[in-house]
Amino acid sequence: MPAVVLVGAQWGDEGKGKATDLLGDRVDYVVRYQGGNNAGHTVVIGDKKFALHLLPSGILTPECTPVIGNGVVVDLEVLFREIDGLNDRGVNTSKLLISANAHVITPYHVTVDKVTERFLGKRAIGTTGRGIGPTYGDKMGRLGIRIQDLFDPSILLQKVEGALLQKNDLLVKIYNRAAVRPQEVVDHLLSYAERLKPMVADTSLILNNALADGKTVLLEGGQGTLLDVDHGTYPFVTSSNPTAGGATTGSGIGPTKITGVIGILKAYTTRVGSGPFPTELFDEWGEFLRKTGGEVGVTTGRNRRCGWFDAPIARYATRINGLTDIFLTKLDVLTGIKEIPVCVAYDVDGLRVEEVPVSQTDFHHAKPIYQMFPGWDEDITGCKTFESLPKNAQDYVLALEKMSGTRISAIGVGQDRNATIVRHDMLG
Repeated sequence: MPAVVLVGAQWGDEGKGKATDLLGDRVDYVVRYQGGNNAGHTVVIGDKKFALHLLPSGILTPECTPVIGNGVVVDLEVLFREIDGLNDRGVNTSKLLISANAHVITPYHVTVDKVTERFLGKRAIGTTGRGIGPTYGDKMGRLGIRIQDLFDPSILLQKVEGALLQKNDLLVKIYNRAAVRPQEVVDHLLSYAERLKPMVADTSLILNNALADGKTVLLEGGQGTLLDVDHGTYPFVTSSNPTAGGATTGSGIGPTKITGVIGILKAYTTRVGSGPFPTELFDEWGEFLRKTGGEVGVTTGRNRRCGWFDAPIARYATRINGLTDIFLTKLDVLTGIKEIPVCVAYDVDGLRVEEVPVSQTDFHHAKPIYQMFPGWDEDITGCKTFESLPKNAQDYVLALEKMSGTRISAIGVGQDRNATIVRHDMLG
């Protein structure tokens, strides 16, 4: 049975929560495999809107087992606040599993994140200030705290002391901040241990056994392809691998078990934070997309930068992730625009460039080359089939499909979980 990866194919915020929720009643496990509470998914069910930051979107589907994989970094305070919020709204969270090998965001990671960003000034990356980067930094530096460490207070204290040896010098001598007391950190983390313990498991073993038993697993990334630490617009990226390759290391499922990769693309483009964005709009159309699309970050509350669809980025995401399907979201936002521009290539110092430039400098200087497509005025939020879309909307989708290089299998035409047109079965 399939293990299918779901990835953002732009700069994040493409609507992965809607896609995961759409597939949720057909899969047995939904796994978050990287990132932390710097990601955000919004799922609309009827008149209820759910904003998820750390939990897998599958937690809203009763038959599904939600899993936080080993590649995720976990802020325990945020975790339980989110769990309690869902419980208060009648959502059953009792099936949640968390990898014993997932890393923990501590209060000192948040402190270091915030003071470092302020120190960088104009060179700031635009992080969410939630400690994600410093936690991944400690993970790679072998100074990290893992979920399993909370169940051995002696080991936990030793690891926290080791991590703070350098950080306290940095905080006191460079940033003029107070030193962090190791025991206070340990006490804070241990306060969650008893409640956390029933959720902790060898999730890699559970997921591989599930696949062997014929179950279906959906692997859900946070952020998007262009925010990948290896393949994104570095250094304006996240600190992990939201691309499809990160799904194997972040879940403990081998690459030969992956049978499909679904990329989520908006019918236009957005990003949050600093960094290059060739199609970004600074006029009334940028404001139109922002207001009509509700483009405010689920986690950050920041207005998203908005621009037209970028075909080179879509092709890049198809190649980097090996996309087998595309879920195109927010097509309805474009309703009412007389002519819709699509970036089909870039002008880089007078040269036409068809693909995303490998040079950071070239990408910063890239100017979009647009092709215009006729728009539509009809309300499409009630459309249930591709054929029921206005002819111009159909042509727009087919053009994006050809330029992206893989099939568009589903189309989002409204906020509600049911406002989706399915053209092909994305689970094969």
